[in-house]
Amino acid sequence: MMTSAVDRRPTTAPSSVPPPVPPVRTPPRRLKDRLAGAGFLAPAVLFVAALLLTPFAVTMYRSFFSDGRVSGFTWFTNYGLFLSDPVLAKSIENTLMWVVGTVALPLVLGLGIAVMTNGSGWSRVARLLVVLPYAISGSAVAVVWNFILTTDGAANQALQSLGLGSFAQGWLLEWPGNTLVMIVANTWQSTGVAVILFLVGLQTIPPETLEAASLDGADGLRKFWYVVMPQLRTVSVIVVGSSLVNGLKSFDLIWVLTQGGPGRNSETLAVSMYQETFLALRPGAGAAVAVVLTVIVLLASWLYLRRQLTPKGA
Repeated sequence: MMTSAVDRRPTTAPSSVPPPVPPVRTPPRRLKDRLAGAGFLAPAVLFVAALLLTPFAVTMYRSFFSDGRVSGFTWFTNYGLFLSDPVLAKSIENTLMWVVGTVALPLVLGLGIAVMTNGSGWSRVARLLVVLPYAISGSAVAVVWNFILTTDGAANQALQSLGLGSFAQGWLLEWPGNTLVMIVANTWQSTGVAVILFLVGLQTIPPETLEAASLDGADGLRKFWYVVMPQLRTVSVIVVGSSLVNGLKSFDLIWVLTQGGPGRNSETLAVSMYQETFLALRPGAGAAVAVVLTVIVLLASWLYLRRQLTPKGA
C-alpha cells in the first residue's frame, strides 16, 4: 500500500506591505502662470536695471573714449594705463592692502570681543563702546582720527608725555605708514558690526552641542575651534563679505585724512577714480578705473561666496 508523499514546500505568507504608491506628478505650469509671475517681477527688474545696470553700461561705454573735447574711440587705451601709469599701479597695491587689513582685523577683533563679552556682566557696556563708532559717518571718523594723527596731534603728544618722543612721527605723511594707520581707523569704526553679528551667532548656538562636546572631553580651544566655529560659518561669511566690499570701495576716510597724498601715494582705486574724473579732468580714464573696481568687487565677492556657501561634496 503506497503512502502519499507529504508536501514539505514552505508556505508563503501573504505580504503585508502595501504596493508602492506612484508619485503624484504636478501638472506643468501653464503659460498663463509664467506670464503672471514675470509680470510681478518686471517692475523690480526694471527698477534695478534703471538704477544699477544702466549707469554701469554708460560708464563702460565712456571708458572706451578719449578725454579730449572731441572724444574719439580709443578701444582699450584707458585700461592700458593700469600697466603704464605708476599712480594706478600704486593704487592697486594700496587697494590690496586695504582689502587684507579691512577683512582680517574686523574678523579677528569682532570675534574675540564677541566671545569675551558674550554672557558677561559688563557685556552691554562693552558692546556699546565697540558699536558706537559704527553709528558715526566715515567723514566724522576721519575728523576724529585726524585730530589724533597729525604731527602735533594727540598721539604724538601722548608719546612725548610718556617720554617716548623718539616714536613720534608724521603718521599721515609717509607711505606705507599712512595707509596702515588709516586701515586701523577704518577697523575702529567697522569692528562694531562684526561684534553684533558674532554675538547673534553665538546666542543661536544650541547649548546641547556645547554640553555634548564637554562630555566628550573637548574643552577650551578645542571646543571653540571644532564646535563653535563651524556653527558660526554663516556669520563669518557675512562679516568677511561685507568687509571685503567696504574695503574695496573705501573713499571718505582716505579723502578726508590724506586726499590720496602725499604725491598720490595713498590712493586706492576708489580715490583714483575721483582724482582722474573730477580733478585731472580725464573722465575716460576715471570710467575705466570705475569699471575695473566694479569688476574686482563683483568677482571677489562671487568667488568668496561661491566657495563658502557651496555644500561640501557638491
